[in-house]
Amino acid sequence: MPASESVRLGRKRVLPSCPNPLFLKWLTELRDESKEKGHKIQHVYQKAISSLNKYPLPLQNAKEAKILQNFGDGICKILDEKLQRYYRENGPNAPIHSLPQGAPPPGRPDNNNLAPRKRNAAGDKEKDKGGGGRKKKREYVPQKRSGGYAVLLTLYRQSQIPGSKGFMFKMELQTEAQLLCDKSFTVPDLGSKYTAWSSVSTLIQKSLVIKTHNPARYSLTEEGLALARRLESADPQSKDYADGDREEARSEGEEEEEEDGDPGVVDLTASDDDEEEEKEDDREHPAEKLARVSQPRSEVNVTSSSGKPQNSQPTGGRKLSGVCLLPGTYEILLCVDFIETTGGSHHRKQELVKELQRNGVSFDVRKLNVGDFLWVAREKVAPVPGQLRAPAGRELVLDYIVERKRMDDLCGSIIDGRFREQKFRLKRCGLRRPVYLVEECGKAASHLSLPETTLQQAIVNTQVVDGFFVKRVQDVRESAAYLTVMTRYLTKLYQNRTLICRSRELEGDGASDEEERGRPSCSLISFAEFNHGAVKNKCQTVREVFARQLMQISGLSGDKAAAILEIYSTPHSLLTTYDQCSNEAEKEKLLSSIRYGKLKRNLGPALSRTVYQLYCTQGALT
Repeated sequence: MPASESVRLGRKRVLPSCPNPLFLKWLTELRDESKEKGHKIQHVYQKAISSLNKYPLPLQNAKEAKILQNFGDGICKILDEKLQRYYRENGPNAPIHSLPQGAPPPGRPDNNNLAPRKRNAAGDKEKDKGGGGRKKKREYVPQKRSGGYAVLLTLYRQSQIPGSKGFMFKMELQTEAQLLCDKSFTVPDLGSKYTAWSSVSTLIQKSLVIKTHNPARYSLTEEGLALARRLESADPQSKDYADGDREEARSEGEEEEEEDGDPGVVDLTASDDDEEEEKEDDREHPAEKLARVSQPRSEVNVTSSSGKPQNSQPTGGRKLSGVCLLPGTYEILLCVDFIETTGGSHHRKQELVKELQRNGVSFDVRKLNVGDFLWVAREKVAPVPGQLRAPAGRELVLDYIVERKRMDDLCGSIIDGRFREQKFRLKRCGLRRPVYLVEECGKAASHLSLPETTLQQAIVNTQVVDGFFVKRVQDVRESAAYLTVMTRYLTKLYQNRTLICRSRELEGDGASDEEERGRPSCSLISFAEFNHGAVKNKCQTVREVFARQLMQISGLSGDKAAAILEIYSTPHSLLTTYDQCSNEAEKEKLLSSIRYGKLKRNLGPALSRTVYQLYCTQGALT
């Protein structure tokens, strides 16, 4: 305990103090007041506090704060009114860059003072040993089986494994920490928008957990390691929960002792990332949101209506990362994107569903972020006595995904640029066997905007140049027949195989040894990770945006764009190299010798000149 306190005090001494403590104090009070009332404006105040903490210069009045991010007219007006009241009470020459005598320093925002705190298991209040009569700030200790508690213990146990990589990704951290937490890490309780994952922002704020890289990597700091070690030694029974004995512990009455977390111990103030996720949920279509919530979740336990997670596995809580699905314990299920069954030509889309039902194919309609059809190996689970529905089985995605195109849809997607983008996203989705299912190939395309020869050439390029398997069918019935045959083929192909869950973040998307020997890959990613990684409008890096820009140029394919990105990963690096060229001819030929594709052909002078003109021409292009 003394060692961890000394580290904590040493850390706080090196933090730079805010040069505008009065503004910080008032914003903190406004945030706390709105949080107690449950107003969403608390997040606006929190963002303003973060901006103010980062600003290194003193502000003379609130109007100067408008240059800061998240400071609008409303906040500046409130701060100006408080500043005028402060001058009336303390005089016109009162200092605003230091607090009045006796006022507590604002420091960094601390939400532990928002509500009265309960005694923890130790139960003793810390007192100032120097005899000054002031109480020491109470150490943050997360409530047992809360989100912060589970995250700290999970990261600590992972760090103790020999050869550990020293960090965890978000998805694997949520999966393994779920076994130590009573609340879901992905589904909020009824009447709340917070999940157990929201407490990670508190751990980061208190320097117990550090978040780095993109995709995010989470690891323990020295303070977090010391606190997690004490939690582990104080609660050895928690290991039994991780081993799948949660039901026995609940029967002994331990669940009643771990009801809702102590509001003074667990801080659920959402970080900027959490707020962005909440905004995305608000923008989501109600039907999609209902379909998403109602779908089986492969990586979390099922949450009952009371908000308490139920044990999703009859044999105990097993981890999904590195899990094995043995032969006979899973079934092959066809997943159909809900767009294929709703909207547009309702009769045509219902005909596909009816054909699949007539052929006896087991399928599930859900939202797919890329592709129209794919297959998952879903674990078979037995119903739990006393529960209405059987628990959700874990799901691993087979390496086959189908994009369905009718000729009119193909024509429209070529015109508006979706065709190239879809192929690019299919290549990067993590599944190694993409299939293009093209309908109505035999019908005349004279009524379409593009000639039939152009459409046929696009189909051939998809197979020969892009490396997709192309299946041509005449109508919806043949599409359903192809999906039926594929379902039965994959069921037989995988019937005697043990499937292992892999992570794209850890192992990449390269071909496995089994695939090189002609066997189907048995190292598969989970459905939740696949669908999350295929989100179309997720936050993009500069490199990804640059790639999209390059691919808008006629004749510049994905392979050519990738070859350019290997040398010039951002527009800034490319423009800097252009500036270093001695003449115009050298600039136009800068990219011509870049090799791309398997044959390592040169990009050529024509495309090199086009890219140069696009990024370096002043004014409109002619």
